[in-house]
Amino acid sequence: MLDNPIWHALATEQAHFAERIGAAGRFPPAVTALAGLEHAGGLADLARLVQPGEMVGTLLDEALAAPGLAHVDTAAVLQMIHDGPAPQSHDAFDVLGAHDVAAMVALADATRPGPFGTRTGELGVFLGVKLDGRLVAMAGQRMRLPGSIEISGVCTDPAHLGRGHAARLVTAQLALIRGAGAGAFLHVRADNARAIALYERLGFHGRRTFAYSVFRRAP
Repeated sequence: MLDNPIWHALATEQAHFAERIGAAGRFPPAVTALAGLEHAGGLADLARLVQPGEMVGTLLDEALAAPGLAHVDTAAVLQMIHDGPAPQSHDAFDVLGAHDVAAMVALADATRPGPFGTRTGELGVFLGVKLDGRLVAMAGQRMRLPGSIEISGVCTDPAHLGRGHAARLVTAQLALIRGAGAGAFLHVRADNARAIALYERLGFHGRRTFAYSVFRRAP
């Protein structure tokens, strides 16, 4: 399932979020701008799902042209998995909720960890670091597959980098996920050497690379 995680998340553990036509499925835009395809031919069905003004991100084996969709961008994304023992976390973090949505969206807009919307927090547990009542770092859970949960939304306010917030937050998420008997995975831009090095120190290893392709509805 990890070879096609968005589609399988929408077909299994997160089917209640799914908007589907034929061989294409997507999360509601306010949840996250991710779409999955049962197979490459599903791009034609995806064009029927995407409304004018919307953009969707897909994880493909390679960049593809799509009838009815305009290509916006493609980036190489590395999928990493953690299948070792559950780490211990002794840190206490704020569990973010509905009252934190504005701060979460603002932090994501400032740091761009990936697609993030006003309902992204509904996908799983989000943990945050607050200083003087202000959210300065967070890490959450996004895609859910049978037996596996994705860590996502890992970001830190640029003014608070270098203080270990990301490492402690990801460790806490690993403790939750691995402690519950599930595997953990994540996606990171393949050119983000700093983040990849951090995840490797925490016990992740690379599994495969995708073409993360962003599309919008063609005029």
